[in-house]
Amino acid sequence: MTTLAEAVASILVRHADHAFGLMGNGNAHLMDALTKRGMPISVVRHEVATVASADAYGRVTGKLAIATATYGAGYTNTMTGLAEAAQARTPLLLVVGDAPQAGLRPWDIDQEMAAAAVGVRTYIVQPDSVAETVERAVAAAIRRRSPVVIALPYDLVSTVVDQTPAEAAAPTGIDLNDPSTMQSLAAATLPSANANTEANANAVSDAGSSGHSRYLFPTAASSAEIDSAVATLAAAARPVVLAGHGAWVAGADAELDLIADRLGALTASTALGQGIFAKPEFHLGITGGFGQEAAMQVIEEADVVLVVGASLNQFTMRFGDLFGAGTKVIRIDRDPVNAPKTAHEIEHLLLRGDARELLGSLLSRLGAAPAGQPGWRGSITGLESGGALRVRDRGESGADGLCADGRLDPRAVAARLAELLPEDRHVTSDGGHFIGWANMFWPVASPERMIMVGTAFQSIGLGFSTVAGVAAAAPESTVVVTTGDGGGLMAIADLETTIRTTKSCAIVVWNDGAYGAEIHLYGAMGLDETPMRIPGVNFAGMAAALGATGVSVNTLSDLDALSDWREAGATGTILLDCRVSSTVVAPYQREIQKVNGLDVE
Repeated sequence: MTTLAEAVASILVRHADHAFGLMGNGNAHLMDALTKRGMPISVVRHEVATVASADAYGRVTGKLAIATATYGAGYTNTMTGLAEAAQARTPLLLVVGDAPQAGLRPWDIDQEMAAAAVGVRTYIVQPDSVAETVERAVAAAIRRRSPVVIALPYDLVSTVVDQTPAEAAAPTGIDLNDPSTMQSLAAATLPSANANTEANANAVSDAGSSGHSRYLFPTAASSAEIDSAVATLAAAARPVVLAGHGAWVAGADAELDLIADRLGALTASTALGQGIFAKPEFHLGITGGFGQEAAMQVIEEADVVLVVGASLNQFTMRFGDLFGAGTKVIRIDRDPVNAPKTAHEIEHLLLRGDARELLGSLLSRLGAAPAGQPGWRGSITGLESGGALRVRDRGESGADGLCADGRLDPRAVAARLAELLPEDRHVTSDGGHFIGWANMFWPVASPERMIMVGTAFQSIGLGFSTVAGVAAAAPESTVVVTTGDGGGLMAIADLETTIRTTKSCAIVVWNDGAYGAEIHLYGAMGLDETPMRIPGVNFAGMAAALGATGVSVNTLSDLDALSDWREAGATGTILLDCRVSSTVVAPYQREIQKVNGLDVE
């Protein structure tokens, strides 16, 4: 005899290998069934962390993860994380309780409509179609690169259902890198308002060199468009290859290096593509406000830019100032995209399709590079490893790192931390004014080691909420959390989760006593700063109370505690409560000030 909750769990354990949950009335039976079927569950303290952790787990591993919460208030608590995952296109399964089929209670809401409002589909499980519904949900998540909601009506979870042989199979854990498995998933019929798009998306799967599972969408780029791109690239005198997170998901990192070598091109990446290129000596770093001004000036000189898997949003584009007048931009993306908004007129050619496949087509048609021709990259100075374009400004605070207000310059803190943090690290970033410091000062080995859950939806308060997911995905690596005092307070419930679920964790709190982004925009406009300020908070004390090592950082020498922690084995959690000055404005924030009409000179 099998209940509906047990049948759902039996299917889910074949498609995911980790769950993140907080138990309530609506999902108690499901969590029990998952545990009895061998599914490890990381328990969190706030429902938003169920989704944020599953999101982070997926970004690091490339695998599906399960988030689970109850109905009603538990479900609504997940919404910010769900909206972020939808914007970031992270496949995951949010399995929740739902209103009884017998009718709504006072605390029930229309959860399907709520999910639809953030662009997420809901699959409501019924006793006569458990396997079909769950398999469709899984296929939709992978195929559309999106979270999905699987809803279990409260009065049906204990209903006895017929168990098919497929449901009765022993739990195996899906291998998302196995093409035959992915093809069988893709064969599922997906009810969809976008039926035409999905019907035309071939269900072919492959594993990229990044190890991430991927769908090969049919290449819509015509032979004439590819030929035009080849001709433009072959004639380029000053080419740049710019890669984003989409290139990593597509497993196109090796092809990116090959085409950059073939063209003699310089390379650059978005924040979420950081570490994708193998040759730092030809790399200009992150584009936009996280990059260095000298490097951005070089990109502005490019005559041809090949953009792969990057959205070219306002931050990447420096609000339109990244490319110079007349730049020819060749864009590879699986989805229809518009030409980026630029301050100068450019040429824009879109090649729609799979990044690795299209790069392979370009390489096969370009032919060999001219012998003895290093290309533009050979004429740019300051690109040697550790060269001038990667030397970061430590600020104007002097050797002691202190600003005029007596608090630390965050640039000096970030530079010192770059020297002290363990090399084997995964950095997970909250949102807020401080967001640039980790990206500007702390290099990562590959894109999945910089996790920015919150930036797609422009939220704060998801930093601690991601940690259980990062820790489950990379248990032997040090999890480095970078958060502000505002976002840190918003997510403080899962500071306990952070400490409990990690083997090695370093938390950096940029404690400037303010909501910095608001101070540096609306405060600069003359608005009342009272609601933008945060009275002094002792994060080090809170961390110590929960069992971590808490360090109040008032001088650069206080950061030596991190060195001591690392030399002692880097085990447990250390929180660095960095009292930084709110007078220092991040470069990317200067760009925001400028487009809002403020004088930033």
